[in-house]
Amino acid sequence: MSTIDIVPLVDEGLGNSAYLLDLGDGRAMVVDVSLDLRESSRLARRRGLTVAFAADTHLHADFLSGARQLSATEGTQVLASAAGHREFTHSGLRDGDEVDLGGLRLRALGTPGHTHEHLSFLLLDGDKPVGVFTGGSLLVGAAARTDLVSPEQTEALARAQYASLRRLAELPDDVVVWPTHGAGSFCSAPPGAERTSTIGREKATNPLLRAADEDAFVAALLGSLGSFPPYFLRLGEINRRGPAVLDQPPALAPLSVAEVRALLAQGAAAVDVRPVADFAAAHIPGAVSIPLRPVFASWLGWLAPHDQPLIIVRRPDQDPAEIAWQAAKIGYGNLAGELTGGLDAWTAAEYPTTSTRLVRPDEVDAPVLDIRQEPEFAAGHLPGALHVELGELAGRAQDVPGEPLVVMCGHGERAMGAASLLERAGHRDLAVLTGGPDDWATVTGHRLETGT
Repeated sequence: MSTIDIVPLVDEGLGNSAYLLDLGDGRAMVVDVSLDLRESSRLARRRGLTVAFAADTHLHADFLSGARQLSATEGTQVLASAAGHREFTHSGLRDGDEVDLGGLRLRALGTPGHTHEHLSFLLLDGDKPVGVFTGGSLLVGAAARTDLVSPEQTEALARAQYASLRRLAELPDDVVVWPTHGAGSFCSAPPGAERTSTIGREKATNPLLRAADEDAFVAALLGSLGSFPPYFLRLGEINRRGPAVLDQPPALAPLSVAEVRALLAQGAAAVDVRPVADFAAAHIPGAVSIPLRPVFASWLGWLAPHDQPLIIVRRPDQDPAEIAWQAAKIGYGNLAGELTGGLDAWTAAEYPTTSTRLVRPDEVDAPVLDIRQEPEFAAGHLPGALHVELGELAGRAQDVPGEPLVVMCGHGERAMGAASLLERAGHRDLAVLTGGPDDWATVTGHRLETGT
């Protein structure tokens, strides 16, 4: 096979890439696909391909794998590490094992670090290495984090990651690098902008491959680790046991106002996915604001409980299937449904709402709570701003002063999520900044502070 026909399937929200490889004989292989198989299935159908193989480089922490679903519904052969001890039908591979793809071969390379059982998959055309699916091992300009298993194993896994990257660096310079984690992924440490590379380019530019020695590598990798959503600690085991096979696509069941009120009284949580301005104007008291956008799944998994029913409030022009799929792919099967008629139905029934004040960058009139990630805050923030990451806020609401506050992030979406959490915890006199620190600096002419 002279030309490798491979299509990246980019999930902008999770910051990941899956891949569909056309094997040239009416069959295809997918690598690291999530349970949301809509795009890979659409592409395979359009090309008239049967998905014969589904390879998983590791037990994913940030999404449910779609490999078991493909196996159950299409007879796809699942290729994965034998050391992962998956509890569903698969071909368990060990270092050096090869799979005949029909003209192409796939060789398993043991590359532990991101997880203990991590494999990279080297694609060979004859005896020539063409590219390598590196999963959560070698990334573009980085390497995936090693702290998702347990704190006690983070350093040992970082040292394993060092050896794995050195092994991959021994491949020929022209071998293409196809990583899973990339820009925007909380598994990446730190994220970069490019999604694919070559071994030669990474040897020349990846700072972790250029580390002086193992200790320097470990220090650099561990020093770059930021926070991550708590659902990361659950999905690996679910992927090992095998995600439940879906008999039909996930959907939002209709719920009347009376049903929503009953569910809320029983401990359900309302998740309002409308844009910031809509939520600010009026929302159900206690609802959490998580605007529907590409990163919706990550913030749903960070801010909403996974073990109690969730009620969705959306605008009529927002796609209910997208909401349901985003939740499903991170293991949130607890969507009770959606409020039929949205907030209009709630207000028509004369039930109370609350609102949140929006302020422009030139209207900041109270102390500022900045809820961005620590590296964002350190790069530039308003002078004197209080800092609590959004992911920590629910557990630290009591640490936030009860005085009037302006909550801010980079644009406003995360800030509204933070304000909703604080409102639910009893805080009042909150406003949300529509914009970020750079907007404030431009409008006011004042300089930002840096550092923590």
